[in-house]
Amino acid sequence: MTHSISAQGHTDEAIAERVQAGETERFGELVERYEAKLRRYIRRFVSDGEDSRDLLQDVFMKAYTNLRGFDTDRRFSPWIYRIAHNEVVNFLKRKRPEPFSLFDMDTLFPHLAAAETAEGPAARTEMRQLIDRSLDQLSVKYREPLILFYFDELDYQAIADVLEIPVATVGVRLRRGRLMLRKFVEPFQ
Repeated sequence: MTHSISAQGHTDEAIAERVQAGETERFGELVERYEAKLRRYIRRFVSDGEDSRDLLQDVFMKAYTNLRGFDTDRRFSPWIYRIAHNEVVNFLKRKRPEPFSLFDMDTLFPHLAAAETAEGPAARTEMRQLIDRSLDQLSVKYREPLILFYFDELDYQAIADVLEIPVATVGVRLRRGRLMLRKFVEPFQ
């Protein structure tokens, strides 16, 4: 298990444990560490600056409020991204409700999952550019795993933890999302 380590040598999980033990001022270290990352993540779904700032603040308030329940034997990064994910989803539902389906074909039939690939830097850069140009055309279902993988550089397991879906489903959604992006971009090349 990989843990993020600060310049002072403290992992996110160690800082969270210190906050849980009563050193509440240490929560600021986690905010400093994740503020820019989570701001970028939220901005990919919410374009209004004021809304995205409010959501970011809500994420940190919920993280602080719920930190007592965080298991410091687990990774902090997927935990806080899960909070951000929930806040974004709730915001989007309030703004523009989408039909809700009880059946998720990607979860029910993950046999099409692509294996986690070790893409080279050039391929990752190309995919980031495709995502940037076509992001609004993708449904959140495919947009979110692509953002978490290519921009926030989370691995398949961390993405599965954030989205609360099987790892195989992460592979399916990344593969399908990449295919959709290429189809959106092809006519303009």
